[in-house]
Amino acid sequence: MSDQKDQVNTADNVGSDLPAAAAVLSAEDRADLVNAIKNKLHDLARDHSGFLEKLPPNIRKRVDVLREIQGQYDELEGQFLEERAALEAKFHKLYEPLYNKRYEIVNGMVEAENEGTVDKETNESAGDKGIPHFWLLAMKNNEAIAKEITERDEGALQYLKDVKWSRLEDAKGFKLEFFFDTNPYLSNSVLTKTYHMISEDEHILENAIGTEIEWFPGKSLTQKILKKKPKKGSNDTKPIIKTEECESFFHFFDPPQLPEDAEEIDEETAELLQSQMEQDYEIGSTIREKIIPHAVSWFTGEAVPIDDEEEEQEVEEDDDGDDEEEEYYVEENDE
Repeated sequence: MSDQKDQVNTADNVGSDLPAAAAVLSAEDRADLVNAIKNKLHDLARDHSGFLEKLPPNIRKRVDVLREIQGQYDELEGQFLEERAALEAKFHKLYEPLYNKRYEIVNGMVEAENEGTVDKETNESAGDKGIPHFWLLAMKNNEAIAKEITERDEGALQYLKDVKWSRLEDAKGFKLEFFFDTNPYLSNSVLTKTYHMISEDEHILENAIGTEIEWFPGKSLTQKILKKKPKKGSNDTKPIIKTEECESFFHFFDPPQLPEDAEEIDEETAELLQSQMEQDYEIGSTIREKIIPHAVSWFTGEAVPIDDEEEEQEVEEDDDGDDEEEEYYVEENDE
């Protein structure tokens, strides 16, 4: 009964919009007529060409008013986006002195002001300056980024001195900068990752460009040099050496790219590429929006959601660490 009553109320609400002949219809028939009109509108919505012309005059008039209201909203939204961009730029400059202080403390350039009560002799005997592995631990405590960091990556990432971001001056998008201390892995002092956006508000990515990493000989973390064990009894005792790609955070600086002729790729490849680009953008956005502004909270673990901590413990318990390929190949030790 309640459903029938709702249908009657719906029909009554649009009764003035129905033809005069509809007045003599039963409540059930009038409800059916209303549903038919709704279905017709739904079908018309799929046909954008001449959509308004196909609407009944009274409904078209209301839609025109709604479009005017939408235009007013769009103007206000445009003002909001402009003012927000100006506000973000203003506060980004205000953040810089704080980031600089953090940089100096992390890298041992100055001592923290509130450490006056620390025993000076004990502090000096420790031989440590600043906060070792600060950025490595901050990133590892974020679940999304931790998945990208391998044990081999940690050797290079412990040399990170600072991570910064800035907006692009002449285009939509942003740039990440990773500053490295002198290390035995790569000669680059700075690695950059630039995201060119079609729309920042709707997170529509145009492309991403990373720095080409200049690895020292035998130190590439994006490739593995493997030796194949010779078969027992073989006269040739010389191992077969091969190089293959391996998982690494540093693939972040070699992001997936759209082919020049996108029409040539099949649907499955296109979906895979889109997924890779979305994941890459998510990592970049996480570093920009979470890690950089709240680095110390990620370093201490205070920023880690409780659910993430519980999930990490479960993964560690389930991981047996077996790798069949490593039983067949032995990684060449370049150190």
